[in-house]
Amino acid sequence: MSECTHDCSSCGENCPSRSEPQSFLKPLNPYSSVKKVIAVVSGKGGVGKSLVTSLLASEMQRRGYRCAVLDADITGPSIPKSFGLTQHATGTDQFLIPVTTHTGLQIMSINLILENETEPVVWRGPVIAGAVTQFWTDVLWQDVDYMFVDMPPGTGDVPLTVFQSLPIDGVVIVTTPQDLVSMIVSKAVNMAGMMNVPVLGIVENMSYFQCPDCGEKHNIFGDSKVEAVAQSFGIEHFCKLPIDPVVATMVDAGEVESVPGEEISPMADVIENTLKIEE
Repeated sequence: MSECTHDCSSCGENCPSRSEPQSFLKPLNPYSSVKKVIAVVSGKGGVGKSLVTSLLASEMQRRGYRCAVLDADITGPSIPKSFGLTQHATGTDQFLIPVTTHTGLQIMSINLILENETEPVVWRGPVIAGAVTQFWTDVLWQDVDYMFVDMPPGTGDVPLTVFQSLPIDGVVIVTTPQDLVSMIVSKAVNMAGMMNVPVLGIVENMSYFQCPDCGEKHNIFGDSKVEAVAQSFGIEHFCKLPIDPVVATMVDAGEVESVPGEEISPMADVIENTLKIEE
């Protein structure tokens, strides 16, 4: 056999290099440190991934960890508004500097770079995927224990890029109680399986509305299916988030870090216990 030239177009099918798995992981810059990366995903849009991402990051920050949010939803970024961020990200010749919230969370989003936050991002898939990769490689992430990646909906270019380029340690799936939930969750579960990434749990958003006067719970979008769906996929952990106008008002006002963490705590517990931070 002739010497390998590392040009796969010139070698035969039996070349051992062809059978070796290729890694597409992108390295952080040498000045950054991120210990654990959690992707918050769903099979469709409009289920509250950004809300869950913000609540989880805020809760883990309250627990004393150093947390960050990478907003990978380039065409629909909402993370900066949830945290009340109006300033722009800065940079040097070497890297971008994420914006820091008042509790110390590090945030990077396309809306922190655009001159006008209402300016639409009309880019093709590969360009969007490249921007997400740069948010990982070209940003100065300082001593991050848990990074939460707010994923765009579906299973297209950008989610695939995130799974291949970032060292994802686990996935949190967000869903709602509607009838399509099983199909939607299955898409997210199957993609995580294809990427060999464990599913940490499911968060059912808009699960119920609790009357502030009598305390009775009303299933506005139908009975909760999260327990049955989790069981069908062999997922052990789940939690339910209510429809809460107070929370919606706080998020719209950029005060998501002040939202109490009782409802999201079960999923934060799973992250803390499953993906332990080694000091």
